[in-house]
Amino acid sequence: MSTGPMRIRAQMQGDVVNVRALISHPMETGQRKDASGNTIPAHYITEVVASVNGTPVIAADWSGAISTNPYWEFNVKAKPGDKITIKWIDNKGDSKEETVEVK
Repeated sequence: MSTGPMRIRAQMQGDVVNVRALISHPMETGQRKDASGNTIPAHYITEVVASVNGTPVIAADWSGAISTNPYWEFNVKAKPGDKITIKWIDNKGDSKEETVEVK
């Protein structure tokens, strides 16, 4: 189950593709307290993987130190029509995967 949508753009810039992703996720560290003084449980993305046509090209291990609704940008060799997929998994076992076509 995902915590929200992911917006991905993959655009050619010369001979590489610029990929930009905005990931909707609370990214709670487990150290904040709510208005009643109760600790808000940790809930953050632990792994993000990007693939081109099913082949992983970049992976990142994240922690609670990443901000709410993280933005991730990178360049990769690809061509128009290729499919870029980004998948994340969080510390609660939730995950989200979305695919876009390079324009």
